[in-house]
Amino acid sequence: MAQRIARVLPGLTRAHRGLAEFVLAHPLRVATMPIDELAAATNVSVATANRFARALEFDGYPQFRAALVLGFESTLAPVEKLRDRLGSSATAADVFGNALAEIAHNIESTRSALDADSCEKAVDMILKARRVYIVGYGASSWLAGLLQRNLERNCDYVQPLASIESASYGARALRRLRSDDLLIALSFPRYFADTVTLAGQAGKAGVPVLALTDRVTSPVARLASVALYAHTESQYFANSEASALALIEGMSSAVALRAKDSLHSAAELAEVLLPWLQPVEPERGRSAGAATVPRRGKAATSASKRPGKKP
Repeated sequence: MAQRIARVLPGLTRAHRGLAEFVLAHPLRVATMPIDELAAATNVSVATANRFARALEFDGYPQFRAALVLGFESTLAPVEKLRDRLGSSATAADVFGNALAEIAHNIESTRSALDADSCEKAVDMILKARRVYIVGYGASSWLAGLLQRNLERNCDYVQPLASIESASYGARALRRLRSDDLLIALSFPRYFADTVTLAGQAGKAGVPVLALTDRVTSPVARLASVALYAHTESQYFANSEASALALIEGMSSAVALRAKDSLHSAAELAEVLLPWLQPVEPERGRSAGAATVPRRGKAATSASKRPGKKP
């Protein structure tokens, strides 16, 4: 678009030059604007905005806007989806139901598309790695934190590369990675360039890369030794993180099942956490055989000392 504008710029009117400058300064914003919004933002008439599109050798404004959108598809997708939804008369309950149904569909699509060989390789890579590093930025940074929380129960060393320094911290950490380490890259639309860059650098250094992403055409899929895919379609957002989280929990569960001493690790973790857990009061009418956490304090102590009662 910049090249097209540069080519016709000498012949543009003053008003069209103002429009051209606005487009070059705010291409992403203009790509989301109907013609009346662009006209209002640049203080010209709708007819002038349409003639500007024709001056750029388009049939009209719709064709101009479609050309401007090219290259911004993944970035603009949530904006366009929301624009379409704003015109509907759905109730809050309808939106709840639609979102939950969409999540269920995504999770089922993710489950049915699982590749058994890739699942086995992913678990083996994690358990054999000396150290596991996780890279994910934007919304994926939250998923990376949950993945770390799950894996560190069964792995000796798990570290996320997202920090307040952003990608520069990850770039420095990459210098320490070796071929017996593992980098797990989480990348979903909108794909962060930092994640792709770090995954590419790790691969060039001989570090295995496990990608959690949405499709085989994802930028990190081609850089990965093994890739697992989650369907993340959403009517309202760039992605539905629920299915990505479900994939993470599935993978973490497989790691826990395969890991050595996993039962011992789980029991040890439960014992460590016990002092921080809130005791559960018995529910009224609960069956006698139902398990409850006993109340702490004098009442529990005195009850255990009653004659004929086993502590």
